[in-house]
Amino acid sequence: MSSIHPTAIVHPKAELGEDVEVGPFTIIEEDVVIGERTKIGPHVQICRWTMIGEDCEIFFGSTLGNPSKDMKYKGWRSYTHIGDRNIIREYVSISRATTEDGATILGDDNLLMNWTNIAHDSIVGDHVIMANFATLGGHVEIEDHARIGAKASFHQFVRVGKCAMAGACAKFVQDLPPFMMGDGYPATIRGLNTMGLSTAVVHAMRSLSKENLRHLKQAYRLLFRSKLNISQAIQRIREEIPEDPEVEYLIRFIESSERGIAI
Repeated sequence: MSSIHPTAIVHPKAELGEDVEVGPFTIIEEDVVIGERTKIGPHVQICRWTMIGEDCEIFFGSTLGNPSKDMKYKGWRSYTHIGDRNIIREYVSISRATTEDGATILGDDNLLMNWTNIAHDSIVGDHVIMANFATLGGHVEIEDHARIGAKASFHQFVRVGKCAMAGACAKFVQDLPPFMMGDGYPATIRGLNTMGLSTAVVHAMRSLSKENLRHLKQAYRLLFRSKLNISQAIQRIREEIPEDPEVEYLIRFIESSERGIAI
């Protein structure tokens, strides 16, 4: 049975799962769905058309599913989808999508620290950590196991690849490729995220062989530490590095970039 503080305001059309906890002065609007065992702290606002999974923890002052700040948004139905086992700390803001029936998405097992902002139509994967004041513009995509430093900011439509690390206070106006570390204002690629790769491997419970790491290091040097342009570097990678799924993933990410790569 759910536990709702008497000062909380929960709309009759909101759906709360078993053992949900709702703290003092929290507001839950209509058409909200909250999964079992999720704990919602005091002074939280959960806006219309927000869906939250199971076993999440939501702390003081967060506002989830607030209307898109895109000037094109005119109040139509759009969604915020939040997965399972997320920890959402104080004053986090997540906006719903701009597009009608579109969704801003947060996956599973993420940690969003104080004052993190996820703008409309963004997609955040699983096992992502975003430190204090990290800010995503609209339509940003963050892939699994990424690490986002405090006060890092991302221009609209920028992508961050899996197992990448964004430095604190960095400004990203172009894509951060998988497995890489980016930092600076504007950000550039500073190295291969070897520590992050090890952490991601533990979480995923699979092995990344020494051979995979060696191939990724070779690819990094050709892409970002040679005098080759990106197309030439990719050609050399395909000629010189044995077939490797992680290297191929890196190449596909770069080739599909629309904003270009933070070199």
